Amino acid sequence: MTGKAAIFTKAREPMEIRELPLPEVEPNGILVKVTLANICGSDIHIWHGDTPLRPGAHIIGHEMAGKVHELGENIKSDSSGLPLSVGDRIIYPYFYFCGRCYACLKGERAACINMMRNPAEHAGVYISMGAYAEYYYLRPNHYVFKVPQQLSDEMVSPVNCALSQVIYGLQKAHLQFGDTVVIQGAGGLGIYATAVARDMGAAKVIVIDKYPERLKMATEFGSNHVINLTELETEEARIKRIRELTNGWGADVVVEVVGSPQVIPEGMRMLKNCGRYLVMGSINPKQMVSIEPARLIFGRHSIIAIATYEPWVIPQALDFLDRNKERYPFDKLISHKFTLNQIDEAFRLSEEGKVVRAAIVF
Repeated sequence: MTGKAAIFTKAREPMEIRELPLPEVEPNGILVKVTLANICGSDIHIWHGDTPLRPGAHIIGHEMAGKVHELGENIKSDSSGLPLSVGDRIIYPYFYFCGRCYACLKGERAACINMMRNPAEHAGVYISMGAYAEYYYLRPNHYVFKVPQQLSDEMVSPVNCALSQVIYGLQKAHLQFGDTVVIQGAGGLGIYATAVARDMGAAKVIVIDKYPERLKMATEFGSNHVINLTELETEEARIKRIRELTNGWGADVVVEVVGSPQVIPEGMRMLKNCGRYLVMGSINPKQMVSIEPARLIFGRHSIIAIATYEPWVIPQALDFLDRNKERYPFDKLISHKFTLNQIDEAFRLSEEGKVVRAAIVF
């Protein structure tokens, strides 16, 4: 059997749709039929060439959902003990823990040194996460979780990236009941961060972006206030507005999900004393920014950097969706759908900021 895949070889070049042979399923492996694969901001960075890959052909993409197509003979249940069968809808992390590096041995698997260092290779193609294909192979010892029937593919496809990452990040930032949170960026991560912060007990959530449609979405997902960058054009004006909205003190937590390090110094100025700055979006290597160490020291600020999450976050994310499925319009987060053959158009529109999340439907 074969399956179609979009092959990425060079930044900003069209992807080739190619038929690849399916891997042989090992006793502890699972072959997944992908149903929905979203375009995340980090995928756009790869497409730009900002996040370089090794030379060669790659299947990129990572934010996805699917169902069991073939189950290894030793697999009887998911990672939480629920019975698992062919046809069941599942969600899973897009990365692997080596279990042998110093980070894994200390229990910090989300900081695994070897997590993405050596991508799998199949039929001459690197599986660099691998969502933009009809099939995805879960190697032995991977984590997998059954999707509750009442949650649609559109709701759960961001679980293994955007939603789980912000849940884990806000926990690591020690978000507390009654805190004020500022979110820099209202893309997929920012919208989920807004809803999760409210769910965790934030008293006030303020979202900053330049796209009116995204700010409207942030309001629908629980933000108390929004700041439009085109209306408050200077850093000083935005800092002043944050102080006005926080009784002059600043925010307990500021979250960077813009994808540009240039916003970091501004975000740190929005913190109150002992505030925590959570960085999740600025993933491009060699991009630099200057900060003022004295402000960091005398403000007693903490900087928390998050790239992935622990696998136990996925059940929390599914529970969050189930509890809030009537509260927030999750169905609006995937605003555009494309076929695999239309993937280049999907990337172009995503790059232009005209969508919250674009999805490839199989």
